[in-house]
Formats: sequence, C-alpha cells, structure tokens
Amino acid sequence: MTDDVRFDVRGGFGWITLDRQRALNALTLDVIRGMQKHLDGWAENPKVGAFLVEGAGEKAFCAGGDVVAVRRSRIEDGEGNAPTQFMLDFFGEEYRLNRTISEVPKPYVALMDGVTMGGGVGISVHGDFRVVTDRTLFAMPETGIGLFPDVGGGWFLPRCPGETGTYLALTGVPVKAADCLYVGAATHYVPSEKIDALRDALGDLPSGENLSDAISAVLGNFSEPAGDAPLAVHRELIDSCFRHDSVEEILEALRAEGSEFALKTAELLELRSPTSLKMTLELMRRGARCASLAEDLETEFALVQSFLTGEDFFEGVRALLVDKDRSPKWSPASLAEVTDETVEAYFSRDGKAGL
Repeated sequence: MTDDVRFDVRGGFGWITLDRQRALNALTLDVIRGMQKHLDGWAENPKVGAFLVEGAGEKAFCAGGDVVAVRRSRIEDGEGNAPTQFMLDFFGEEYRLNRTISEVPKPYVALMDGVTMGGGVGISVHGDFRVVTDRTLFAMPETGIGLFPDVGGGWFLPRCPGETGTYLALTGVPVKAADCLYVGAATHYVPSEKIDALRDALGDLPSGENLSDAISAVLGNFSEPAGDAPLAVHRELIDSCFRHDSVEEILEALRAEGSEFALKTAELLELRSPTSLKMTLELMRRGARCASLAEDLETEFALVQSFLTGEDFFEGVRALLVDKDRSPKWSPASLAEVTDETVEAYFSRDGKAGL
C-alpha cells in the first residue's frame, strides 16, 4: 500500500511500524487508510489477539499528521476557501481511525518512543497500553499552527487532572515521560535501552487469544518509575490560572501571579493564534461535557471544517513547517477581534456531517 508503514503478524500481535523517518513518521492519508484496513481485518482474525504500533528509528513514534500535504491541497486543488476533498478525507479518516482504536475489541499497545505529537497522540492515547520512554516528547502543539488539539483532544485533555489538560491544549508545550504518566496519557514507563527487549518479549506472546493479562504482565516486568512530574510541581498555579472560561482572564491571572513559570506561560500564549486559543478553550469546556470520544470526534470534524475555510491554519503550517520563518501572521491578530459570536459561528457552521 505504501512504503511509509509496515504491517506484520508477530506471535499474537498485529504489528504496525510507521516508517517515514525523514518526516518523523508523520501520518499520510495512505498510512491512515492502511492502519484502518489492517485494524479492521485483524479484529476479525482469530490468530491476532492484540495490536501494537511503533515508529521506526530512535527519533519519533509519530510527530503528527501530514499537514503540509493538507496545505498543498489548498494551493493545488482549492477553489476559494472551500475545503478540498483531500482535506475532508484526511481529517475525516484520521478521526475515524482514532475512534476505531478506542473501540477495537482486542488490546492495543503503543510504544511512544520519541516524538509523539498531534496525530501521533491520536493513534496512541486512545489505546489500552501506552508506553513512554526517556526519549518521549509528547505535545498537542496545534495552537501554534493555527489549529486546535484535535484527534480526540477535546475528549482526553479535559479529563487530565485539574486544568493540566487545558494548559497543555492552549500552550502546546512538550512534556516528557513523567508528565505523560501524571496526566494519564501513558500507562507505563520503560527506559529506551529496554525497548528492544520489550519488543522481543511481546512478540513471543502466543497467538490466537486475548492477550490483555499477558501484555500487562510483560509491561509490569519492564516498567520503572519515571521520576517526579514537573506538571505536579506547578499544578496549583495551573489550576488557579487555567480555570477561567476566557483566554483573556487566563492571561490576566498568569500575569498577576507573576512567577517565572506564569510569565513564561503568558508569553507562550501570546505567540499562539488568537482564533485557535479561543476555539481550543471552548472545545475543552464542551469536551468536558461530552458523553464519549465518538461524540467529541464528531464535534472536532465539524470544527476542523470551519478552520479549513480560514487562513490561520495554512499560515501556521507555512511559517513553522514550510518556510520555517516561525513568524506567522495571524488573522485576526488579537484576542479582542475573536468575539463570542465568532467562536459560536465556528462551532455551528454547516459542513460535511458524520465520520
């Protein structure tokens, strides 16, 4: 199907290896489709008792979705500001894959060794077993590219302890293994030097049965304490400042708190897309009331179509990933210009329905 991913059956596992190392294993539409096809098929295969996904190389599990290709689609095939069919297929099928991962009837293991961001979070955090290492760098950095934390971010981030999910969503800051465990994004920490041995141990598990207990036992044998979580140190401040329901109030609270951490956090927020910040905060509040991941993903699919008619997402991708000047020109440029009516319009626009 594509050279960017490999599918194998090892022991009792349907084994997926992302192998697009030049792009930190970012997800293309073909990779998404291949994963969907194999998960669907393996779910019905009695010889496959579990699934495992990993990234090739030592740098990344998966750095996200191929948003550069999404931007290219607008340039090459776009008509006005309407989303192209490729854009709708990319996001719709990615979100459908995220939902499938959460619903598959067999254990799902993600080895999050290396960079795990955006779309990489979507193919890991919804699974049963989520292994991080000392090389893990975890983030939902979408507000920095003019988008919002999608792939189910509206479901899992509001369910992180206190307001840590809101903090991660708005700032997009990367965190390491201990924080991943602290917020519930990971289930086990395994030192990177043990990952090869862990792969062998999992691959030796028998086929033809549900492997949940056996996987749990193997991971228990390899896992170690990850140390103190930096987010826990700042938890009281995060909860106090990010409990507000407007970005302006959050910034005001951070500046009033005045510590180095608070002021650096405020500076980070000021660099993000104003539209993304306000839509993300609203998504966090709505997501906290969602009844299921599936419901949240439907909301996200409608919301992303609104973003695809705007400019910030394409400008953010240009500035950070294409030209790499890191100087996006956001439009609107200020929080004040993103009104409550603007926010509501983004969430209520008609678009292609359903995943």
